[in-house]
Amino acid sequence: MKRLIFLSVLLPSILLAQHTIKGKFSPPEDYNVALLYKVTPTISQYISNSEVKKDGTFEFKLDSTVTKGMYRIVYAVPQEDYNFDVIYNKNEDIELTFNSETGVKFLSSSENKLIASYTNSMSMVTQSIGNYYRQQSKDTMALKAIFKTQRETQQNFEKAAKGMIALHFIKANKPYIPKNHETVKTYVNNLKTHYFDYIDFNNKTLQSSSFLEERMLNYVFGMSSDDLDEVASYKNNIDVFCNAMKTVPKEVKRILLVDLWEQMRDLGFENVANYVSETYLMDIAIALNDQELISDLILLINIAIGEEAPDFSFEIEKDKKVVTKKLSELNNAENYILVFWSSGCSHCLDEIPQLHTFVKTQEKGFVKVIAIGLEDKPDDWKVLTEKYTEFIHVYGKGKWDNDIGNTYGVNATPTYFVLDMDKKIIAKPEDFEGLKDFFDEE
Repeated sequence: MKRLIFLSVLLPSILLAQHTIKGKFSPPEDYNVALLYKVTPTISQYISNSEVKKDGTFEFKLDSTVTKGMYRIVYAVPQEDYNFDVIYNKNEDIELTFNSETGVKFLSSSENKLIASYTNSMSMVTQSIGNYYRQQSKDTMALKAIFKTQRETQQNFEKAAKGMIALHFIKANKPYIPKNHETVKTYVNNLKTHYFDYIDFNNKTLQSSSFLEERMLNYVFGMSSDDLDEVASYKNNIDVFCNAMKTVPKEVKRILLVDLWEQMRDLGFENVANYVSETYLMDIAIALNDQELISDLILLINIAIGEEAPDFSFEIEKDKKVVTKKLSELNNAENYILVFWSSGCSHCLDEIPQLHTFVKTQEKGFVKVIAIGLEDKPDDWKVLTEKYTEFIHVYGKGKWDNDIGNTYGVNATPTYFVLDMDKKIIAKPEDFEGLKDFFDEE
């Protein structure tokens, strides 16, 4: 009976008292809360949260139910942009510091400190290689010595990481290392050719981290080709990357390619984003029956620069009668501006008057504005439209649930589209200043 009582007291403490992840953010006033997730190849499982104290410190307590693997600490929103990975091996506490400019530094944790040490060591060797080529040195023995150091450094860290989660990353990071002297051109070409040689895309530890995403983006954006322009180079690199990961499950491919698609879209490379979509991602979305992704991909294809603007109907007053017109039927201007705005939007109330003044200064027939007011109720919008007599006004009933706005993927106001006389989209300025700059350059 005494033993049973002893065990009943001891077991809860065993479950609760395991390990901790402690950290300190700086500057502390920039952070409020930290979230901890266990990351798997396709999902992130919420584990815990910790308030960031006034001095920037936070702490996660991990009980025995928390398994070893890859974890992600989120420190701001959007979560996909403000986070960093940590390895938890269930054998040690983790202590770290984090600064948004300098990144994460591990004070304790053999796994995480080993990866940091490996990264720093290999970076120093890479810098030596770069210095050698920049100096145009003819000392071939010196270069062979640097490559020998690089090879031995890789081998030593692989030995040190034996039996650790860190080994997955150290092996996958192994660079191309020549056995003999190579010219800079040959070396760079070989770096590109062998970039993915040591990456096992089906490794679940790698899939559960940001490693594959970072390698993808570094290759696509970092490996340029002398004989290709920027867009063609991106497309070529995307083909190489997709071929390298062709055996990966669709769910993992989806995650990586959606990230690449979003990067290209947000950077303004819509034709490259649509290349990703039409060549690779759409088939995956269809196979997974991901209707939301399918809709997003189709939307960008439909409103990309160079595409004919999606048509829509609206009512205008002509000869004291209300008639229905279509965008495609307009033929009274060389250019058209679609602007989605709202009477409750402060930016709109600043930019719409400027847009009206701008239009009035242009030659007749040069540009016409179709202003779609995304509104819950028409009252305030109706009053404001009377000030802007140069515009064709369209009432966007339902605000964010308006058919025209949804067709154009509008999620903020004001949003601008510039069309030519054939109603093809020729620009999508971010704001009025961007709109003005576009016409100034014409």
